[in-house]
Amino acid sequence: MTFQIAYKAKDTLDFDYEALLKRVVEGCMDYEDCPYEAEVSILLTNNEEIQEINREYRKIDAPTDVLSFPATEFDLPGDFSKLEEEHADSFHPETGELLLGDIVISVERAIEQAAEYGHSIEREIAFLTAHSMFHLFGYDHMEEEERMRMEEKQKQVLDKLQIYR
Repeated sequence: MTFQIAYKAKDTLDFDYEALLKRVVEGCMDYEDCPYEAEVSILLTNNEEIQEINREYRKIDAPTDVLSFPATEFDLPGDFSKLEEEHADSFHPETGELLLGDIVISVERAIEQAAEYGHSIEREIAFLTAHSMFHLFGYDHMEEEERMRMEEKQKQVLDKLQIYR
């Protein structure tokens, strides 16, 4: 598994965020029974930079808590069965790892939301990472049923990792 983690936030985290991110990513991959080694890139940044990225890629000129940029297109969310046959370009040519995509998290926003929801910053970063991972697996939450499905998956992963609200 290849993790690329960049920290560009102004706020300092007082916990091992790299270990937390890896634990959550691996927990999501295990939960979805991903049969491949994978590559995931994570950028921890601030509201200003995530707003720029949001404006550039989503045409929304506002900060947000997390952005997901899937590198692999799933025919069905979380269905790895046809990736090698139908989406061979989803694999790194040298390592053979599945290219899942990029996650961008605003640490500044995560700190605000942790205070608002009354839980730790670790829990909020873990939640945002799990949420984004399911987007990288092809899940979305545009419809109520999809939203409920994603929320249940996120909750189950975080519960299994003993990361509670």
